[in-house]
Amino acid sequence: MPTAVSSSQGAHAVLRFGRVAAMGTVAVLILIAGVWGSWGTAQHVMLTKGRESGTIAVTRCGEDTCSGPFTPVSSGAQPRDRVVIEKTVAVKKGQTYTVVVKPGSDDVVRSGPAGVLYAWVPMGGALLLASVVVAGGLRRTRVAWVMAGSGALLLTTAFAVL
Repeated sequence: MPTAVSSSQGAHAVLRFGRVAAMGTVAVLILIAGVWGSWGTAQHVMLTKGRESGTIAVTRCGEDTCSGPFTPVSSGAQPRDRVVIEKTVAVKKGQTYTVVVKPGSDDVVRSGPAGVLYAWVPMGGALLLASVVVAGGLRRTRVAWVMAGSGALLLTTAFAVL
């Protein structure tokens, strides 16, 4: 016949499993969202084979975007009178940036180390957020510190390079 102690231990084990499963799911979803948010830009920057690459001389900036002429560097790339780049704190009028053209459009993204780091900034934020869940919900403090350190390093490096 089960005793109150064994019944209590069983309930505790079930609750612990539920907490670990729920918090593990939340942490994984946060990391998937970080990859999803980063991959939209990162794919163009990291997988450059067959893509048009060159430079943009920023001549005009609006609220959200900047534009300027595109000068090709790669073979097969076509010069364009106007391409559009997302306006960030790192894009300034009068500057020239190395870029990759998104296929089928006149939109460009930064290339090189600065472009790669900028593309993965959402993942850095996701690592920081997921580290809180891992530390508090899963009680894995070492793993959480590694995740937080990785996210902070990524964000700091991206800020310094841009």
